[in-house]
Amino acid sequence: MTLAAPVHDRGVTTLTLDSPANRNALSARLVSGLAEALDGCAADDTVRAVVLTHTGNTFCAGADLTAPADPHDFVALMRRIVTLPKPVVARVTGHVRAGGLGLLAACDISVAGPDSSFALTESRLGLAPAVISLPLLPRLDPRAASRYYLTGERFDAAEAARTGLVSLAAEDVDKALVPVLDGLRRASPQGLAASKELVTATVLETFDQYAEDLIARSTALFASDEAREGMTAFLERRDPAWLL
Repeated sequence: MTLAAPVHDRGVTTLTLDSPANRNALSARLVSGLAEALDGCAADDTVRAVVLTHTGNTFCAGADLTAPADPHDFVALMRRIVTLPKPVVARVTGHVRAGGLGLLAACDISVAGPDSSFALTESRLGLAPAVISLPLLPRLDPRAASRYYLTGERFDAAEAARTGLVSLAAEDVDKALVPVLDGLRRASPQGLAASKELVTATVLETFDQYAEDLIARSTALFASDEAREGMTAFLERRDPAWLL
């Protein structure tokens, strides 16, 4: 199983990433399942907004290194979130790594709790945050992007909010979501769709302009000898050859 059954509550549908065996990593199966669920929400007139959350202590661990999704499919998923005519709200109470930050950045609103943490770990594997830059760089503070893209450091929810990665850091995520979801329920479907178009225009332009180039970069990096060493070292729980 990669997704729990959707839960509907007064116009809000909750989609839950539920693949604990790989910490909700971006496998081909999870990406296709989430895309299908989002399409179902788009077609359902009773759905006003979508909440994207997770089971376990990890929202998303990034790419599934044993069964990765095709980068075209992952880019299409992130673009689907950005262009969905209904707001997508991320509820994060666990860890987010690498490609998971792209999934998070594609969402319109996000609330992260005190047990959440974030890291762009690609550089430590011989990779780069290539395709996830499409939604991430338009939202993230440029100086913070420079630091965390390069160092792979872990940071907390407060820093994620300060840098623009998430909308809000909260001690009680569900309590913080109450006024957010109430506001979305009060809005008209047309008003939500038109307003979302305005605030996602720059992100969508980035997809249209850079997606193919970044997919090519990502593919080349994953196929490189250095990345193979980095990913193998990660899976074998050892230091990579380049560690000083």
